[in-house]
Amino acid sequence: MTETARRATRRNNPLSTAVITRCAIQILDERGADALTVRALAAHLETGAGAIYHHIGAKDALLAAAATELVTEALAESAWDIRALLVGVVDLMDAHPWLGEQMSRAPWQPAVMRILEAIGERLMTMDVPEHRRFDVATALVQFVLGAAGQYVASAHTPAGVGRRALLQEVADDWTDDPAAFPFLRAIAPQLAQHDDRQQFQAGVDLILAGAAQAVA
Repeated sequence: MTETARRATRRNNPLSTAVITRCAIQILDERGADALTVRALAAHLETGAGAIYHHIGAKDALLAAAATELVTEALAESAWDIRALLVGVVDLMDAHPWLGEQMSRAPWQPAVMRILEAIGERLMTMDVPEHRRFDVATALVQFVLGAAGQYVASAHTPAGVGRRALLQEVADDWTDDPAAFPFLRAIAPQLAQHDDRQQFQAGVDLILAGAAQAVA
């Protein structure tokens, strides 16, 4: 039996961009970005590498397609409230740790553009002047990408070190030289105890409050 015949025998479902993308997401969720290669994906789908390149492309394109798929699904189900929208994006990155790294390394990919568009649609219904919407929307996107960077850092913490213990170590470093860093020393207790999700919501509220003041 030829290799082509073997592949035809093994594959019952037709190969498509959607099938490849969902498989890429599965590999990314289970094994991380380093495990996603065209060869690994082709093996998982029991097809040739050429088929992957034909439908989507190389690894960068696979990562972008996977990110776009997840973000598109999340935005379709998101609330109209802009705060809920952005918290939902952060929750999505929490559920798929590789997604934060992907969006932070390529900030103008389609997934990020979709988030920016969703923010803009909501700003258009708020009392934000048209000439200020660019500043507010991009500030919020940059804030989301900053959260993405935090998820990247969290993903690379030493094995066996909990988040609370790691933050406590950082807080202890902040108090080593109180003369040089009086502000850091004052907020060090909050660092070790803070909730990332609540901190993110507070940041979104501050940006939106600033936009409302600019209107007034």
